[in-house]
Amino acid sequence: MRPLAAIFCIVLLAASLKAAEKPLQIFFVDVEGGQATLFVSPSGQSLLVDTGWGYNAFRDANRIVAAAKLAKIKKIDYVLITHFHTDHVGGVPQLVQKMPVGTFIDHGDNRETSKASQTLYSEYKTAMGGTNHITAKPGDKIPLKGLDVTAVSADGAVLAQPLSGAGGANTACSGVEQKATDPSENARSLGIVLDFGKLRIVDLGDLTWNKELELMCPDNRLGRADIFIVSHHGIDQSNSPELVHGLRPRVAIMDNGSKKGGAPSAWDIIKSSPGLQDLWQLHFANAGGAEHNSSDPFIANVEEADTGFYLKVTAHEDGSFEVFNPRNKFSKGYPAAR
Repeated sequence: MRPLAAIFCIVLLAASLKAAEKPLQIFFVDVEGGQATLFVSPSGQSLLVDTGWGYNAFRDANRIVAAAKLAKIKKIDYVLITHFHTDHVGGVPQLVQKMPVGTFIDHGDNRETSKASQTLYSEYKTAMGGTNHITAKPGDKIPLKGLDVTAVSADGAVLAQPLSGAGGANTACSGVEQKATDPSENARSLGIVLDFGKLRIVDLGDLTWNKELELMCPDNRLGRADIFIVSHHGIDQSNSPELVHGLRPRVAIMDNGSKKGGAPSAWDIIKSSPGLQDLWQLHFANAGGAEHNSSDPFIANVEEADTGFYLKVTAHEDGSFEVFNPRNKFSKGYPAAR
């Protein structure tokens, strides 16, 4: 009986340890066609990628704070700004009035010269004040405890060497075609890859088509993604087949608005990616109609009204994860990839 009892105790202990493992939490905050994605690692440290729009009576800052409360954190350890456009960095001045920030991360100076762009950048620097600041370059690590976060694009440069598990020829590059050169901040986006155990998440901000090709052709420097945070809100200036089909994501999540992003051509590329199980959206995209939107359970906001529903991912080191839609209480689990 003793061996059986010992085996039972071992099984019980293993189950208890599994239950005690803390997950990675990810909140896709609805900022109406901008981006604000909050990662909270098992260590309790947090990374916010972009801050949504400014003004709007603190709408986006309040939604970020609400997500932080759900995650049970009172401080954002790192705020990473992918690039200096108003739907990504505009919310910084209001956010810092609502919640303390430990460190800001960006790609360096704003490269756009218009008066509006320079004003936006000046407001960002003023709000940042004396807070810790990191200028990230491709290959740099973001020191977030509990996650392995690598910068893969920044200020127009891209990762020179493949990530672990990547580097093979990208068969999606056959017949590759470039688009017109993008001189804007979009092409300078600070993109990152986050590894949590066996799980890989790719977020390239608004990185545009030609820069995607530099990362993915002829060799795939990023490997395969479990979760792809759709670039540029699903706009067709980004999301090339070479990127999306090269990543072969299991799940894609789109930070679109009802009137911004979700372009039918980009939607088709994502939906046709080999191995894709589901595409989740923050909004029903008006431009897509019924044929170019996911079904109701997979969309956080389906009305024109500013309802503000988020999407939440709960992820585990074995590569499994669940996506939850609070609007309809729909949740779907994705087992660890074999």
